Amino acid sequence: MTRSLRVLIGCATSCVAMDAFLARGHDAWQCDILPADRPTNRHIQGDIRDVLADGWDLLIVSNPPCTRLCNSGVRWLTEPPKNCPREATEAEAEAWPHMTRDERLGVMWAHLDRGADLFRACWQAPVARVAVENPVMNPHARARLPVDLPRPHIVQPWWFGDPAFKATGLYLRGLPELQPTDKLTPPAPGTDDHKRWSAVHRAPPGPERWKIRSKTFRGMADAWADQWGGYALSEVAA
Repeated sequence: MTRSLRVLIGCATSCVAMDAFLARGHDAWQCDILPADRPTNRHIQGDIRDVLADGWDLLIVSNPPCTRLCNSGVRWLTEPPKNCPREATEAEAEAWPHMTRDERLGVMWAHLDRGADLFRACWQAPVARVAVENPVMNPHARARLPVDLPRPHIVQPWWFGDPAFKATGLYLRGLPELQPTDKLTPPAPGTDDHKRWSAVHRAPPGPERWKIRSKTFRGMADAWADQWGGYALSEVAA
């Protein structure tokens, strides 16, 4: 009988990556503090740290909170935003309009610490094969993480047949780098196609912007399931 893997897709609500592994016969689950985007009995709603030790063969953390960890958000650590950040707690959101600049900066640095703590917990999870998605980190975030953390493996959705630009950093432990499967030819800058491919970066401000920017592309999810799933199976069977 062919062995299946126990796979956890962390910080995910879309079911895209979970479905890719399920389609290949694996015992796949996803976990997030938010509910799943569609009805499923394979979504664990809660803190991923509570289930990291539940005997997984493969852990993929697809969209961990990264706003404070990445280079694009580093400016808010020296000058806090006027609007309360989306990841603020209810108490922080209520107090934000009345906070001083230094108090707001304190909240932003606390969010950096929270994000680094979650990343570290996932990276050091008791799982033999781990992939954590995160953009290139700012120096403050990097200083809060293990010294042996490797450089991220950068891939693009268009390497896997998805017509989109989104440089995706993958921190890998016990897994090989992904190989392109259906590489497209990017459209020229200034064309309508280029604008369409840039939809993630051009997403307008609003309550759904975070979801657009954290989208898991189907072609990339298939590559995870085929390449990482296949690699993990070969190791487990050895």
